[in-house]
Amino acid sequence: MSTVRFFLLAAALSASSFVSPFARADVASDDALAAYHIQPGDVLQVSVWKEQDLQSEVLVRPDGAFSFPLAGDVDARGKSVEELRTELTARLKRYLPAPVVTIAVRQIVGNRIFVLGQVNRPGDFQFSRPVDVMQALSLAGGTNSFAALNDIVILRREHGQLQTIRFHYAEVARGKDLAQNILLLSGDTIVVP
Repeated sequence: MSTVRFFLLAAALSASSFVSPFARADVASDDALAAYHIQPGDVLQVSVWKEQDLQSEVLVRPDGAFSFPLAGDVDARGKSVEELRTELTARLKRYLPAPVVTIAVRQIVGNRIFVLGQVNRPGDFQFSRPVDVMQALSLAGGTNSFAALNDIVILRREHGQLQTIRFHYAEVARGKDLAQNILLLSGDTIVVP
């Protein structure tokens, strides 16, 4: 076997078994996007096939619900698009023999995080893709020279209870304890003292 053929064969074999780390990151991102849950403020396009009067763009109210003809008030808070479609279909079956319901998210407005304290641009930030703590700090223009980088706190409200999650910037920046660089949820607040 010639040297050229050997290298071509070796290159082909290694290319076929090589999985780009970027490809894996894209898959993880797609999985996170597929699991999107409706938030107050989101705008949905709801339509029922062959029912002209049942086509509407709806705003998810602050209480997490929206109104739709024949279905009444529908609680969308925390549900995936598929869960919401299933519930709306079941409600409409009382009035229509076999409703085919389609729901599309037109605007993702409800996904907001808040960054305040010793950052260059404090405020609320809308996001449509998963965002971790380091990325959120970047959105806020980074920290200023007065920031206590190892005392950063994430405030998260779950089931009516406020919890604090500690974040040590210096450790993450050095590649240590990366697990604390969590993905943020809608409503999370990062406090940089």
